[in-house]
Amino acid sequence: MNRPLEITSLTKIFQTASGPYVAVRDFELKVEPGEFVCLLGHSGCGKSTVLAMIAGLQRATFGGVCIDGKEIDEPGTDRGVVFQAPCLLPWLSAVDNVALATGQAFPEYTRQERQKQARKCLELAGVGEAFDQHPAELSIGTQQRVSLARALALDPRFLLLDEPFSMLDSFTRFDLQDTLLEAWEQSRKTVVMVTHDIDEALYLADRLVLMTDGPGGRVGDIIDVPFRRPRQRAEVLEHPAYYTLRARIIRFLEEHATPQEVRLAS
Repeated sequence: MNRPLEITSLTKIFQTASGPYVAVRDFELKVEPGEFVCLLGHSGCGKSTVLAMIAGLQRATFGGVCIDGKEIDEPGTDRGVVFQAPCLLPWLSAVDNVALATGQAFPEYTRQERQKQARKCLELAGVGEAFDQHPAELSIGTQQRVSLARALALDPRFLLLDEPFSMLDSFTRFDLQDTLLEAWEQSRKTVVMVTHDIDEALYLADRLVLMTDGPGGRVGDIIDVPFRRPRQRAEVLEHPAYYTLRARIIRFLEEHATPQEVRLAS
């Protein structure tokens, strides 16, 4: 039986020319199997650093991340990651970019099996028509769909998303949010997603983890999201709790903003 993802006393200190910089301090969180969690906070609060340590791309200075009771400190195919930028290999087609990830997770697969899995994941991500196209031929939104398909092709237990829709226009972002929810409903992967978008977080997540401002960001509040699944955007917006929760999040962010962020928001 899968155990929760456990993050305990997670602290990350970077050494800089001006001295130590504490990006995250004593971050604590337990994520249940199949749960969709969003990390929300101001720029610089350390939410992407937390995600990088869950992914094994950075090592914690103190504390740690445990999967099945074992501390992890390196990447693994049990964790699929989607970054802000698509990061596709430009000389490979969409299907070959995804098939490459499939081969890493399932080295025993034949080329035909890798291609079949890649095509299945591209269909799930809504880009079945782009199999043979290269990244330069695709819009940024379509490239990000391919990136999502690549992460899903690992058949990971955990899907880690670092502001994957932040570079997209509103229409494309809404469309990809729906695609992500549809894929998640089918697979029920454990998802940890970093976002700065309050409405996106409320629409997607089971729980919101609000982080205090950096340096030394930590968990400041955790909000359970009450909207039933599967979700429809109109139903979420019409739910009586939606604007109450939204106001609570805005109030938290205002209370934890730096003076400069308050000036920019005014």
